[in-house]
Amino acid sequence: MRLAITCGDPAGIGPEIIAAWLAAHPDQARDVAVIGPARWLGGLPAGAEKIPVGLDEFEISPGRPGGEGALVAWAALERAAGGCRSGEFGGVVTGPVSKEWLARIGWPFPGQTEFFAARWGGEPTMAFCGGRLRVALLTWHVPLRTVPEYLTAGNFARAVRAAAQLGSLRVERVAPNTLVRLESNQRVGGNPLHLQGIRIAVCGLNPHAGEGGLLGTEERDVIDPILDGLRPQYPGLSRALPADTLFARQLRGEFDVVLALYHDQGLAPLKAVDFDEAVNVTLGLPHVRTSPDHGTAFGIAGKGIATGRSFENAVAVARRLLRNAS
Repeated sequence: MRLAITCGDPAGIGPEIIAAWLAAHPDQARDVAVIGPARWLGGLPAGAEKIPVGLDEFEISPGRPGGEGALVAWAALERAAGGCRSGEFGGVVTGPVSKEWLARIGWPFPGQTEFFAARWGGEPTMAFCGGRLRVALLTWHVPLRTVPEYLTAGNFARAVRAAAQLGSLRVERVAPNTLVRLESNQRVGGNPLHLQGIRIAVCGLNPHAGEGGLLGTEERDVIDPILDGLRPQYPGLSRALPADTLFARQLRGEFDVVLALYHDQGLAPLKAVDFDEAVNVTLGLPHVRTSPDHGTAFGIAGKGIATGRSFENAVAVARRLLRNAS
């Protein structure tokens, strides 16, 4: 089954890292379809299928985002999502988009994760695998002040299942000096026996995980009782622990995966350690979706200095997931 690759915002680094990947992997190009503006597609190496979206005369201007470019990014996502629904594609690797510019043209989603959930169904969980850390998120594209509202039994059940899957990923070398953990294509929702031994560390919400209620009561009154109820299914599930030490403890091998409660709590340490290698894997969807862990990087677009390692790993992970699903 072929893999769709979307251009992302054409003013960002997506187009150049995709072009570099095609040039470096001509043997894999025949298994992908690249979706983006026609003139850019015309300059890509041969081998991959090229599917144009947007106006034929659209020209990429690196580092200069705008509404027309956001429309191209949106159209590419719609084409990829529709192709997966029809069976044309088995999955998608998405280039980075600008949520700000998409919102300006009427995009109703906080991110690409939510877009694919709306188009495909499922219960998504944003998760990341990289050279050294594995991180799943309870929440992602929500304002920080609203995070306590999401501390529900249902959200923890979904996120813990996803974290258990993430923690069970096998490790294979897919790029020089890079280890990327790969997973089966199981949707979030099951609880296979082999997931019960995964060691899952759960971050607290407050400093020092509330310090017994002195610095906040969410851990004592909300989070820990929910985790206690889930622990019979997941014996390796921790109580809420101080987040400032959990990632170092995972690096030392004490835990298989960390469940962070909000976006920056998980991604700040992940990107500090694995910025160039980490892969965003959306768990809980009926089709494969991965992406590099970085954004559009408008400030360096077109300068030839963007690294493509995260994108290369995202393609490698997606290809393995497709093989597992076949």
